[in-house]
Amino acid sequence: MRFKQHSVLPGFGLGLGYTLFWLCLIVLLPLAALLMKSASLSAEAFWAIVSTDRVVAALKLSFGASLLAASLNAFFGFLVAWVLVRYPFPGKRLVDALVDLPFALPTAVAGISLTTLYAPNGWFGQYLVPLGINVAFTPLGILVALTFISLPFVVRTVQPVLEDLEAELEEAATCLGATRWQIFSRVLFPAVLPALLTGFTLAFARATGEFGSVIFIAGNIPMVSEIAPLLIIGKLEQFDFLGATAIAVVMLVISFVMLFAINLIQWWSSRRHGMTR
Repeated sequence: MRFKQHSVLPGFGLGLGYTLFWLCLIVLLPLAALLMKSASLSAEAFWAIVSTDRVVAALKLSFGASLLAASLNAFFGFLVAWVLVRYPFPGKRLVDALVDLPFALPTAVAGISLTTLYAPNGWFGQYLVPLGINVAFTPLGILVALTFISLPFVVRTVQPVLEDLEAELEEAATCLGATRWQIFSRVLFPAVLPALLTGFTLAFARATGEFGSVIFIAGNIPMVSEIAPLLIIGKLEQFDFLGATAIAVVMLVISFVMLFAINLIQWWSSRRHGMTR
């Protein structure tokens, strides 16, 4: 006689129902409201708002800086995760804890701290400005801020995967005569790539919507260092709700397309790695 196995959590049907309800309430409903609000604009009015030079420059800066910051963190975040997993050294726990600092630090505090460092009279800025390197109040400052706040997403995504990699794979490859580069490129990197792409996606998404840490170091100069979220806030303060909604819809569409493309690459990489194992 078979007895029904009981689970601590609700059954599939009830669990799926709660999941769909919560996702619709938290994710789909706000997005639907945004799209419905923008639908009140005609196509000509919508295009007139989002095609202005100021809006286009802000969108290019936001997505360009976010993409570059996520790319930098994909490289350096992988190195940080590799060092934390593979090498013992004094102060390792402290370094590991510092990785999470951008998570815990309020974004406004992060922006003020970075401005203090890179302002023309700051700790670093007073030495960089004479060399012709202006960080604060420039797009470079935005890149620094976005790189700072998005680093933990890559490190914390890649680190568990590196910890779970079996050392026997490297030993077997070494016994077969593989060089260090061959071991890394053909054994380690394919296994880590899906997690690295996930970390890149999370870092990019986080950087795209960042506001607090950027406004202090950016200077917010139109056509130079003004990001799209700040432009949206400005229109809301002017009670231009339709203009803010139109810019938000463009950011939503661009973010969705880029994230969808990254997820496709991640799926392809995971499937390819699974077929080769």
